[in-house]
Amino acid sequence: MVTGYTILADTIVLIHFLFIVFVITGGLLARWDRKWIFVHLPAAAWAAAIELRGWICPLTPLENLLREKAGQAGYETGFIERYLVPLIYPAAL
Repeated sequence: MVTGYTILADTIVLIHFLFIVFVITGGLLARWDRKWIFVHLPAAAWAAAIELRGWICPLTPLENLLREKAGQAGYETGFIERYLVPLIYPAAL
């Protein structure tokens, strides 16, 4: 059953994914229009800090909390392991 918490959790997943895409491709956007550099550099620094320090992005626990409130199971791994690794390395391989 779809609840408000499910919709919010799915929205967090979308925001998380779009942030990762922005970090990866935002340099091209900043090259096109220099104003974007002021948004891209902090985003890239944050993403680098999360990865290099082994921190957990605050969006992951927020998504898990919303999923639990919706009666769904959260997950123990990070966002990348949960959603992106299965896309890159499908179980059928």
